[in-house]
Amino acid sequence: MPTSETAVKITHLNKRFEDLKVLDDVSIDIKKGEFVSVIGVSGCGKSTMLRIIGGLETPSSGEVLVYGKPVKRPSRKIGFVFQDHRLLPWLTVEQNIKLALDAKTKNADEIVKKYLQLVGLSKFIHAYPSQLSGGMAQRVAIARALANQPDILLLDEPFGALDAITRISMQQELQKIWKVENITMILITHDISEAVFLGERVVVMSGRPGRIKDIVSVDPVCHYQRTESAFSSTRDRIYQEFFKEEEVPFSYSI
Repeated sequence: MPTSETAVKITHLNKRFEDLKVLDDVSIDIKKGEFVSVIGVSGCGKSTMLRIIGGLETPSSGEVLVYGKPVKRPSRKIGFVFQDHRLLPWLTVEQNIKLALDAKTKNADEIVKKYLQLVGLSKFIHAYPSQLSGGMAQRVAIARALANQPDILLLDEPFGALDAITRISMQQELQKIWKVENITMILITHDISEAVFLGERVVVMSGRPGRIKDIVSVDPVCHYQRTESAFSSTRDRIYQEFFKEEEVPFSYSI
């Protein structure tokens, strides 16, 4: 759960790729232990922002601080989970997770067992990726990212390739992991319901160049019950932001 300490501080962040501006004057503070969802249309720069936080990209201007220090390169203290699990097919689950650990780690076996137990895959420690379902492979990817005990976990559309039922199950698993590990999580998603279910705040990005249009605080009840009126009203508010940008009258049916 969040504290008063700032984990990530983004100040007037801008990013260009040659003549293409993808981020425009983005500023936000994210507290230690907070779960923040970031949502926006394709190409709005939300994944680029995540990569800058993780040290995989550099800003064109502005500043990103992680625990008060400028981000200059990738760090084991910042974990990544991508849409593609990126497991090496010729290695077992155990070997894939160990590959992410520092070579000097002395208790690697215990670490692997701990995080496979956390994601519910202890019995698959010797399995190969081809023997896992898509959801199971993503659980391994999450265990691998957590194995270095990062301070921050960055999740870039981690459930985007999964079917609807598996996706809901994985959302619940991720919520459980966040509560147990109590680390800062930043999730990129196109799914508004997912953003509301998981995030304590939802950052709504505009179309390219990406700007922060709104930051929506989420009632904690939304993290337990999707049928509550608070959940639907928060989800509808975010829908309205997107339709407002496109100047299309808001309506949908179920």
